[in-house]
Amino acid sequence: MGLLSQEDQILIWQENQQKVWLQPWGANGLRVQANLVGERLSLPQALLEPAPAAPAAKIELGEENATIHNGSIGAKIARDGRLEFFHAPSGRILLREPGWAARNEPNRNFKYRSGRLYQIETTFEAQEGERVYGLGQHPNGRLDQKGCVIDLKQRNTAVSIPFLVSSLGYGFLWNNPSVGRVELGRDATRWVAEASQQLDYYVVCGGSTAEILERYADATGHAPVLPEWAAGFWQSKLRYETQEELLSVARQYKRRGLPLAVIVADFFHWSHMGDWRFDPECWPDPKAMVRELAEMGVRLMVSIWPTVSPISENYSALRERGLLISNEYGTDAQQVFVDHGITGPAYYPYYDATNPEARKFIWDTVKKNYYDLGVKTFWLDNDEPDVNPWNPANLRFHLGNGVEVANIYPLLHQKAFYDGMRAAGETDFVTLSRSGWAGSQRLSSAIWSGDIASTFEALRQQVRAGLNMGLSGIPWWTTDIGGFHGGDVRSSTFRELIVRWFQYGVFCPIFRLHGCRLPAEKPMPATGAGNEVWSFGDEAYGIIRELLFLRERLRPYLMLQMRIAAEKGLPPMRPLFVDFPDDKVCETVEDQFLLGPDILVAPVLEEGARERRVYLPSGADWIDAKKETLHARGEWLSVESPLESVPVFLRKGSGMEEIFRYEDKNSQKG
Repeated sequence: MGLLSQEDQILIWQENQQKVWLQPWGANGLRVQANLVGERLSLPQALLEPAPAAPAAKIELGEENATIHNGSIGAKIARDGRLEFFHAPSGRILLREPGWAARNEPNRNFKYRSGRLYQIETTFEAQEGERVYGLGQHPNGRLDQKGCVIDLKQRNTAVSIPFLVSSLGYGFLWNNPSVGRVELGRDATRWVAEASQQLDYYVVCGGSTAEILERYADATGHAPVLPEWAAGFWQSKLRYETQEELLSVARQYKRRGLPLAVIVADFFHWSHMGDWRFDPECWPDPKAMVRELAEMGVRLMVSIWPTVSPISENYSALRERGLLISNEYGTDAQQVFVDHGITGPAYYPYYDATNPEARKFIWDTVKKNYYDLGVKTFWLDNDEPDVNPWNPANLRFHLGNGVEVANIYPLLHQKAFYDGMRAAGETDFVTLSRSGWAGSQRLSSAIWSGDIASTFEALRQQVRAGLNMGLSGIPWWTTDIGGFHGGDVRSSTFRELIVRWFQYGVFCPIFRLHGCRLPAEKPMPATGAGNEVWSFGDEAYGIIRELLFLRERLRPYLMLQMRIAAEKGLPPMRPLFVDFPDDKVCETVEDQFLLGPDILVAPVLEEGARERRVYLPSGADWIDAKKETLHARGEWLSVESPLESVPVFLRKGSGMEEIFRYEDKNSQKG
């Protein structure tokens, strides 16, 4: 049996070498830490420190157990070490470790691995009917993650953010960057860190999903308000090979009278991977390019990869100063790709974003070669890091072995740019990242869903993935409209797909077109086929063009939602049940969503579909945005959905009808 004690506001349990600390953490939250060394360790993690104030917290020590209360959350730990969390006003159980009879090993299990590292597991009872959301972005096509095994590792198209929201009224952050998994079984929930020194997690209670997300943002950092310019349309493709090619596209948008906020210079605009500068042969005057774009009201975004070619001008300095990720065994190369000046495959290491000196090095280089030329928008591609082959145990970071710390890499890479931009006096900026971790939202980082396929199946997956990202605390999220690879601009199937994807993307937090289009005359990284809005035939162009102007009319409403996201942590794009928790049907609807409280979107997700079923939640009356007809609450409808139409319904009384009157008197046909 263990010993119970108290130090200030911290409840402590100890038996033999294991020691557990339960500490109030902000409003309605508790942080749990445990290890075998007898003192709390300061390790890489996601929570903001010091602990937010919790003036209502209190601890009671008893003979058989002890309790800690912090607002609406409470926890009890028995002398045998069993731990449970409950909703303090009602006593309702939120999370509970199994009793000894249910298991033949400890609920908090430390399995020795090597050195100071253990495989750490913690297990909780499963509760009937629980639904689980969040956990980042995973291509499993599910909104409710209950019943899934979710790998906690960063990969292209899979973003590991170890925070979930439960339908039972709590949020749970696995506050550990170790590679691992969470098993959301019917009989138990088990969190596993494959190699770590300390168990660390945070539980928060709330009366609603919105309240849980607000408390989580308090604990890990609020996103800033999205810059106004970033709410517009972003044009991108794989890839514009020259300065003149990129400028010609921007000029064409302006000649056609089309709105354009951002245009992207994708990868291999550099001489060699890791130079982090423009290739002067193809981009002879970047400063003039940035100036001309600015005169058109367009921002230039440039792609930055964290990989470094051995023939890069920066490789020797990074290697000599120990600023690259190294391998525990073998040559220090973590990715195989291509590079200018190399025949055949090129082998790259990554710069080590977990090293503060390395972060300063990359920012200083980027500042000199981009920022000082006027480029202030950066695309942080390939930053999982996307190691090939995936073997985190062979990676040696500044912070430790890859199994222990690899998941935090994208967050610290984002931090290099956030800190650099802030030090340069910038406040109105966004970085676009292919990965992220808990807390990425506080670093002005938008995340996109990676190199997905150009298929209707992938489009269906994006709807669920985007909603789960919002419920993971990431309000700025986007996809490659049309998917990244496999889209043939000559194909009628792809032309239908890209229209349907635009009809979805116009309601996403970030509205961005990108992809590697077919037919391609030369292999990657050469440019593919056209990927501008006029590249997919006249019918598609006419529909997409109207969507560009719809986005412009949506921008004031979207910016209002972005201010709410910054203040409250409530994502602009969210499942129906967030706003309508008393409507049980909303719990089952995974292919519709709300943009803010007043716009309900039901994207068409099947090839050839010309109608779809739509559920209108009870709790509000709804107006068809196209026909402006009123519909009753709590109603299923079969809605006609010709190619030029996507089902959208507006909350009665919101005054949103004017936005959806598609004729834009101020636009000109182009």
